[in-house]
Amino acid sequence: MFEIEQKFHLDDVNAIEASLIDAGFQAVETQTHRDTYYNHPCRDFAESKEALRVRRIDGSPRITYKGTKLPGEIKARRELEWELGPGDADGEKTEELLQLLGFRRVAEVCKTRAVFEPAPTAADDLDGFTVVIDDVDHVGQFAEIELIAESESAVEQARARIGLLTDRLGLQRSEPRSYLRMLLEVSAVNRVDS
Repeated sequence: MFEIEQKFHLDDVNAIEASLIDAGFQAVETQTHRDTYYNHPCRDFAESKEALRVRRIDGSPRITYKGTKLPGEIKARRELEWELGPGDADGEKTEELLQLLGFRRVAEVCKTRAVFEPAPTAADDLDGFTVVIDDVDHVGQFAEIELIAESESAVEQARARIGLLTDRLGLQRSEPRSYLRMLLEVSAVNRVDS
C-alpha cells in the first residue's frame, strides 16, 4: 500500500472546515495522537527518509513503517501499519522490544486530529479521500489531504487527484516536511536560543 499525501499550513481552521463541508466532506471524528518515533540502529532514518513509529490514537496503539519517499512534488511512499494486539494494549511492550533491538527513541509528536471524509451524498470524485486538520503541539495547525494507492503504478493518478482537490479547497501553503522534522527543527532552535 502507498500513502500519497500533501499537507498545508493553516491560518484559519474555520475557513478550511467550511470549504470541506461545501466540497462534500463531513466531519467524522476527532482523535488524539501520540506518536513516538524511533531511529534504526544501523542506518539513519533522517538520511534514508524512512520512519518507524508507535502511534497511539486515543490510547489505542499501532506500529507504522513508512518507506523512502518516491520522487515527486506530492509526498508518496510505501506504508505498513497494523494495530497492536491485546497482548500489548498500550504499546509499551513494542517500544521495549524496539529499544532492546537497538532502536533509539527520537521524539514524540502529539496532536489533535479532526478527520473529514466524503459525505454519503458527495460526488464520486471524492471517493477514497481523507482530509484531516491537525493541531500539532509546538508546531502549528495543518490540513492534510490523503489517498491510498494499492500499487506504485497508481501513485501519479492519486497525486493528480490531490492536486485538483487542493485547488478546489483553496489550499496554498504546502509543507513538505513531516511533523517530526518540524518538531526537531523547533527543538534545535529552542536549544540554541536558551
